[in-house]
Amino acid sequence: MDTGAGSKGDVRHRLRARRREIAASRDLVADAEAIAEVVRASPFAAGTTLSYESLPHEPPTGALNAALQAAGHRVLVPITLPDLHLDWCDLADPGRTPLGTEAPRRAGLAIVPALSVDSAGTRLGQGGGCYDRVLPMLPAHCRVLVLLHPGEHTDEVLPREPHDIPVATVLTALGTTPAVASA
Repeated sequence: MDTGAGSKGDVRHRLRARRREIAASRDLVADAEAIAEVVRASPFAAGTTLSYESLPHEPPTGALNAALQAAGHRVLVPITLPDLHLDWCDLADPGRTPLGTEAPRRAGLAIVPALSVDSAGTRLGQGGGCYDRVLPMLPAHCRVLVLLHPGEHTDEVLPREPHDIPVATVLTALGTTPAVASA
């Protein structure tokens, strides 16, 4: 995928258009099950896991979240605050009781959204900075998986700023792959 030159805003605009095309061409029900199967087949230790509830054009998280819960994970999903910080609640809690913005500090696994990840591990999100604030607070042992559609992990260089934290692993319906290309 060629992101071309431009500002983060320009690149996001192109990536969002590409995402709509990809989502329209995918069997999202099959993708949801394939993503969940990756989790079922993986040795992720049960514990506190950060995830999210996907929007229609995003890779689906419903079956993934259910598989995590079935494997004994406590799945926390974000509540976006007006200042774009993220509070968190337990997906199993029907009352969605806020657990606080510091909840990520207890995570052992984090499923993180993005529009794309490049071969240097640069993650480009939606632009609100929500996860730019979450990633630095994750414990060192926390495994981070960026959930993308197949075709959104790119060799093209994405815009990167000093606060951007590289990510190590991409999760798609095709499985997990290292975000960073080997030399």
